[in-house]
Amino acid sequence: MPAATFEPPAHRGLLTESIARRLQNEIRSGAIPVGAKLPSERELAVQFGASRNVLREVLRRLEAQHLIEVAPGRGSFVIDQSTADARSYDALYRAGRPTVRQLIEARIPIEVEIVGLATSRATDVQIEAMRTANAAMIAATDPVVKARADLEFHDTIAAAAGNPVLRIMLSSIGGMMFEMMLRSNSDPSIAEPGVPHHPEILEAITARDTDRARHHMREHLSLALRTYGPDLDLSLDVMAANHIETLLHRRSTP
Repeated sequence: MPAATFEPPAHRGLLTESIARRLQNEIRSGAIPVGAKLPSERELAVQFGASRNVLREVLRRLEAQHLIEVAPGRGSFVIDQSTADARSYDALYRAGRPTVRQLIEARIPIEVEIVGLATSRATDVQIEAMRTANAAMIAATDPVVKARADLEFHDTIAAAAGNPVLRIMLSSIGGMMFEMMLRSNSDPSIAEPGVPHHPEILEAITARDTDRARHHMREHLSLALRTYGPDLDLSLDVMAANHIETLLHRRSTP
């Protein structure tokens, strides 16, 4: 494989995120119009200086987001985002260019209520799932893997709340949450003060202490209000793109 297309495992996830975001933005902005055929995996790999495995994952993600349709033997085509079936909640949210602050304002009432319900309803098996997700997050060294484990931790709490409406509501903002978690888990100024919150939330849930669980969740989600600085009022898309490029630059610099 050419040197330009070799990616260390920890670099591969960030590169996938970066390329996926660039193509998402071009499709959503209309720069790549509806009906347009995307270049082949090989052509995209050359264009972005990435391996075909990375581009394959990027295209799978675009298809899952209903941005493209893959026609076997013909290629990948941009599909109409105005149809009800294709227009996901994530796309609707992003159309309003929400900021980091606005996402936090939305998460607090949803997740504080979720953790309160989970504290009184979680089974031992569900609490163990929370512990497993948290352990995976702590053990991860790849920032993308760590962020996905963080998202899984919050989803296990939502599952334990026993309210499918609340879980779906939280899931609908999962893409934006992931972008915040990627930043929070790879920026030392944010990650270090945030580390104790998951164990504190877990301890409160295990003790069936609803008030304490709600308090720790609120503190956990409010941390970014104190640590994100000027990025707090950037759109999530801009904040995430800037941070991913910063991480890629750090990893490519000797």
